[in-house]
Amino acid sequence: MKKSLIIPAALGAVALTFAGCATPPPVATGSTPATSSATTSDFKACMVSDLGGFDDKSFNQTSHDGLVKAGTELGIQTAQVQSKAEADYAQNIKSMVDAKCNVIITVGFLLGDATQAAAKQYPDVKFAIVDYAYEKPESNLKGLVFNTGEPSFLAGYAAASLSKTGKVGTFGGAKIPSVTAFMTGFAQGVAKYNKDKGKDIKVLGWDEAKKDGSFIPGQNPFQDVAGGKQVANNLVSQGADVLLPVAGSAGEGALQVAQASGGKVGSMWVDTDGCTSQAKYCAVIPTSVGKAMDVAVYQAIKDAKDGKFSNEPFVGTLANAGVFLAPFHDWDSKVSADTKSELDKIKADIVAGTIKIA
Repeated sequence: MKKSLIIPAALGAVALTFAGCATPPPVATGSTPATSSATTSDFKACMVSDLGGFDDKSFNQTSHDGLVKAGTELGIQTAQVQSKAEADYAQNIKSMVDAKCNVIITVGFLLGDATQAAAKQYPDVKFAIVDYAYEKPESNLKGLVFNTGEPSFLAGYAAASLSKTGKVGTFGGAKIPSVTAFMTGFAQGVAKYNKDKGKDIKVLGWDEAKKDGSFIPGQNPFQDVAGGKQVANNLVSQGADVLLPVAGSAGEGALQVAQASGGKVGSMWVDTDGCTSQAKYCAVIPTSVGKAMDVAVYQAIKDAKDGKFSNEPFVGTLANAGVFLAPFHDWDSKVSADTKSELDKIKADIVAGTIKIA
């Protein structure tokens, strides 16, 4: 099966607004669904997490926010189930089918095969998946993907401008497209800064030529905070003073390293605005690379309820605000007016297609 993370099309007509990260309600684990009760509709929207769970302060939680919003604003029934192991994915999706869900949202690249298999087996159920798209999707299967390379390019440029050591770093939870897209954009943003400023800021943790870099080892890397901390420490020991962890919950390890550095190291966050989802670390977060997964999930559910669901993938871009660079918050005074102006120009050039992220 040929896979594609980013479909080369922008859905510019989709106007998106951002919702804050809500605290998710109690959720089930294993394969037992948890269901909401206060509803006015027979329509039922459901969600299956990957191993990170709905409290990962990252893409699972943000996606779940979209389900919560749909339940509240659309007056529909909702159910959700958390996965504890990759072996749970197919069974958890089946549990949602058995729970009579009209639309099932799966969260994460790793659920791609299980979601496609279920869509083929249950053609009367609508499916959407976060961070995965298919070359030829089933008519009842919609990919929700995000061109994270675009805001990561901005983050790389900003990181290069902030570095005092001349070295910045990035690492991932696993070598999958939904992770490496961030790392590629970050490195290209640093390269843009070097070209424009005549500098030589080094990127540790990602080799753009080889398309390979630093990843957390082990079977559950996205939950391994200690592993994330170890990789972050390795990068800092080599001189990196601004980090971009792309590792779900495990990225907190980089925040811990930054917090312990006494102001010498900053660590960005991904998927959400870290100053919202990881508020206790806000002082060490220069900015974050965000994805409006909650909005995309909400819209997919609403379209399914309204009979407007299609298998055309949603692609979040800077142009439609499906991806974004978060505010600088506590670091605002450290980012020069010139850099802010340059970032505005770069964003406009990316939207216009003048700058392309490979």
